[in-house]
Amino acid sequence: MTETRTNRAKDEPFQYLGVNHVALVCRDMAETVAFYDGVLGMKLVKTLDLPNGRGQHFFFDCGMGGTVAFFWFPNAPKAAPGIASMHPEYLTKGTQTAHASMNHLAISIPLEKFDEYAERLKARGVSLRIINHEDSEQHASPVVTDKTWIRSMYFTDPNGIHMELAALTRAWRADDIRHDPVDAEGKRVSVQEPAAKESARRVAAHTSS
Repeated sequence: MTETRTNRAKDEPFQYLGVNHVALVCRDMAETVAFYDGVLGMKLVKTLDLPNGRGQHFFFDCGMGGTVAFFWFPNAPKAAPGIASMHPEYLTKGTQTAHASMNHLAISIPLEKFDEYAERLKARGVSLRIINHEDSEQHASPVVTDKTWIRSMYFTDPNGIHMELAALTRAWRADDIRHDPVDAEGKRVSVQEPAAKESARRVAAHTSS
């Protein structure tokens, strides 16, 4: 019985409670505190001085137990737009970034507060680009339509990090998964294949035990 319970526990999905924190690197911690706590209103909740003068690590509350964290390193390399982060001229140079890079950071906000928050940030001097993402050939609209699935406001922090405040307009649906992923060479792979391989692996593991 104990062995059966153990095997069943191994097959249960992991329980995820949301993103705990994302760790970024800033050029100036004081400037970063002023922006995230002072302008965005993300309360500074934890500060660390790293041992042996290796830098600092600060955490800002972004809601639901999650935080946006920043390192400051005294000898960190300069920013690499278009490689480690999105290029500031992404409208003409594209939004692509390197493998394992952080393209942009999106924080959820209440849908009913979206327009209010946009106006408040503009009043604080933040330059915004607002997009209503929708299920259409254009993928976006200047206005909210019945095809809109998320509203987004984009801006850049003092470190050059591309930020997004986003509000879903509806719950996820089965038809939101309608495209097969591509492999490293850009070839389509059936979305069922990874699931089929994982299922086969579980059967094999269970049989061998």
